[in-house]
Amino acid sequence: MIKGCQNECMAGGCSEETGKHMADSFKASDLIITPATSLKEKPDPNGLVFGTVFTDNMLIIEWSLASGWEKPYIKPLENLSLHPASSSLHYAVELFEGMKAYRGVDGKIRLFRPTLNMERMARSARRATLPHFDQNELLECIRKLVEVEKEWVPYSTTASLYIRPTLIGTEPSLGVKKPTKALLYVILSPVGPYFASGSFNPISLWADPKYVRAWKGGTGDCKLGANYGSSIYAQQEALEFGCQQVLWLYGEDHQITEVGTMNLFLYWINEDGENELATPPLDGIILPGVTRQSILDLAHNWGEFKVSERYITMTDLTAALEEDRVKEMFGAGTACVVCPISKILYKGKHLHIPTMENGPQLTTRFLNKLSDIQYGREDSDWAVLVS
Repeated sequence: MIKGCQNECMAGGCSEETGKHMADSFKASDLIITPATSLKEKPDPNGLVFGTVFTDNMLIIEWSLASGWEKPYIKPLENLSLHPASSSLHYAVELFEGMKAYRGVDGKIRLFRPTLNMERMARSARRATLPHFDQNELLECIRKLVEVEKEWVPYSTTASLYIRPTLIGTEPSLGVKKPTKALLYVILSPVGPYFASGSFNPISLWADPKYVRAWKGGTGDCKLGANYGSSIYAQQEALEFGCQQVLWLYGEDHQITEVGTMNLFLYWINEDGENELATPPLDGIILPGVTRQSILDLAHNWGEFKVSERYITMTDLTAALEEDRVKEMFGAGTACVVCPISKILYKGKHLHIPTMENGPQLTTRFLNKLSDIQYGREDSDWAVLVS
């Protein structure tokens, strides 16, 4: 490590370290493709259940401290063979990403802002002490995988091909330590609407501060499986109360953070009488979502109302509801794009959110704009062509 650059290196920004890591990365030009010869029947895009059907092939790349990255392979989808002491199984040394491929109205297949997913995956890998990789090389490998599986991209503008890059520690040891072996793989799944209620039906939320999704100094800003597995218990309790998702609160003042697995947005008249689109700031407990960033970018570009990354508490929200200042509230994420919110159960009281009564004009506008880009109805440098 260069003297005086400790902080930069720890943050992953040291040029000396980056150069060394990049030289050790796999290369898309070395990709070996041996696709499946027995192909499954493609499902009806109108009957897809999220994440239950998988394509014929997968991308797989092995890594070890001793030999670095092996050559990437596209091969038939198969079960993994892991040592029972693998660190991913015992200590959740693993991470994943979520992105999609869309078949446009012009028949072309597009990815949506995939470099943001690669950047976030690299940050997650650093936090999980998993091996560094060249983001561009992985993206090119993913592009080739989608190209091989192009007939699995639904011929539909309400469905897509979900892409799940995954990186797991395969260290065959019970020691709690940085793994010396890892496996990167990518699987694909054709998907329809994320929620069983449909793609644009409002959801109800259960807000209780006794459960916390993430905390300062933790891993809430990384896409680690441990963040999701530990949320299932609270999600089950939400269902018992008749709500579909958890509204995650944080701190003594009950700050609103995220909605289930989505980022949260509130469109309201703020305390100063301004029309404002607000979302919690990236302070370490919020996942930096690609859809979140896209909504902020669009709103800033429109310049029609104030756009803020700020803290919002349940006291702020209940006061705004009492004063009729709330217009719309919605979740945002790759799986659902945007999802309107109509009700919150908080401290035994049902709070009605008037999202649907207000159109929902802004939520619908974001959905239409993002969908137009994803499905090729509008040209944008956010869309990356696969084929």
